[in-house]
Amino acid sequence: MGVEPEASKPSWVVPPEGGWTADDLDRLPNLPPHTELIDASLVFATPQTLFHSRAVGFFRRQLESVSPQDLEVVARFTIDIDRQNRPEPDVVVVRGDAIERSEQTRFPAESVLMAIEVVSTESRTRDRETKPVKYARAKIPHYWRVENNEGRAVVYVFELEPATGQYTSTGIFHDRMKVSVPFPVDLDLSQITPRRRQTAEQ
Repeated sequence: MGVEPEASKPSWVVPPEGGWTADDLDRLPNLPPHTELIDASLVFATPQTLFHSRAVGFFRRQLESVSPQDLEVVARFTIDIDRQNRPEPDVVVVRGDAIERSEQTRFPAESVLMAIEVVSTESRTRDRETKPVKYARAKIPHYWRVENNEGRAVVYVFELEPATGQYTSTGIFHDRMKVSVPFPVDLDLSQITPRRRQTAEQ
């Protein structure tokens, strides 16, 4: 097998000294879809599982249906935390004034009211440890982490503690999720579980 010519390699294969910046995500050609920037390094998305796809769609639709009119719910959209961090939460709730134009590619972190991450095998450490720290430092008030427990959704809810600047757990939800902040939400989490086709005998 021959060595791939240098000229044919994407420009983002080798990072510059000091790493990539948030602006680079918009400038680098042919980046894979849903590439994130974490600590000046590019993080590439892996293929979605069915659970992940259903969970992202479920929370986007459900929150969109109950959120106040001055808020927007968007799936898989990057947010600017700082020059070296531009993560892409699976779902974000942002203030309506953050929507500036149809061509925009990111939201400022200060416009984000809530970030939701649906945990996958390869993102487990980032979603449980790395991203919550960064979201808290960016003062995002609410963080939800959705886990797959043998095909059933478990939602871990966190709220920013102003005195410490860190997230504190405010609930763990299995079958039904009912919260009053950042706005009233009452969800049947069993709807995320894929429906199995009935057999002929059934």
